[in-house]
Amino acid sequence: MATIADVAKAAGVSSSTVSYVLSGKRPISQATRHRVEKAIRDLGFSPHAGARALASSRTNVLGLVVPLRALEANSAIVMEVVTGVLTRARDFDHDVLVLTQDDVNGVQRLAAGSMVDALILMDIETQDPRLPVLAGLRQPAILVGVPSDPHGLSCVDLDFTAAGRLAVRHLVEHGHRSIALLGAPSAALARSANYAVRIVEGFRSQAGQAGVRHTVVPTEATYPGADAAVTRAFTEIDDLTALVVHNEAALPGVLAALARADRRVPQDVSVLAVAPSSLAEHLVVPLSAIDVPAEEIGRAAVEMAIERLDQSRAAETRLLTPRFIERGSCAGPA
Repeated sequence: MATIADVAKAAGVSSSTVSYVLSGKRPISQATRHRVEKAIRDLGFSPHAGARALASSRTNVLGLVVPLRALEANSAIVMEVVTGVLTRARDFDHDVLVLTQDDVNGVQRLAAGSMVDALILMDIETQDPRLPVLAGLRQPAILVGVPSDPHGLSCVDLDFTAAGRLAVRHLVEHGHRSIALLGAPSAALARSANYAVRIVEGFRSQAGQAGVRHTVVPTEATYPGADAAVTRAFTEIDDLTALVVHNEAALPGVLAALARADRRVPQDVSVLAVAPSSLAEHLVVPLSAIDVPAEEIGRAAVEMAIERLDQSRAAETRLLTPRFIERGSCAGPA
């Protein structure tokens, strides 16, 4: 493995000059910098993160906190967010350290050890106990999700409240007067996962405003759980004609349950998914969807973190506008 001394020898400079090129702490002539950079490329030299930190007070590492519970409940969306974070971080020459421990102590250890330049946290709760700690850290922290009180931290997410409203408006435009939301699992709602709470708020508000019968049914991410949710929805509203499904893992089970009950989509019941578009498209029945642009959210989180490393920026909440994609799974009630 190449060392700084090897780079210095290949470039015809001192080891200290190589360190200055890496850290940017002293002006180096363009010709010398080019020689050093060429030697680094030719030798495949990669300075250890710890050495970079000593030289520049930066590690070029972002910390990404992904609780295991999020992977269990929303694996497709979570992995798309992670992909967005990883790919965008490379554009800024940053690596990503993933932490699955979700408690306050884990976050404190990650930040206090000077291992990361900034933190990105997923699966934010409406009342999240980690936020007061994050607000006191020297590193910037970006929340993927919007709590009730961000404690001065920056947030990015889909506008799930607007997504809930958009889903109801679309179905009402088709003439539906009875709609059910098959939402997040009971555990996510019980701990007030912010995305789950916000879409319910938007759905209920718009349904009430439109004067339509509606219900919200927690839905487990299994075939039996989806079957139970569909059964409960049609029991609570006997003339139910439309479903909004905000649980991508349950979508195949929901469609299977409807097929077993001889309910055709969209002839007998309209189904609208709130999920990544690519997932909704490739089901046994392609579904019209309000896209959850998970990769875009991950990229935006990285950009917001880097902006706050390079300059003093005020906290912001960046909500992405919901986008509807038509695939013909919604029609007028039978």
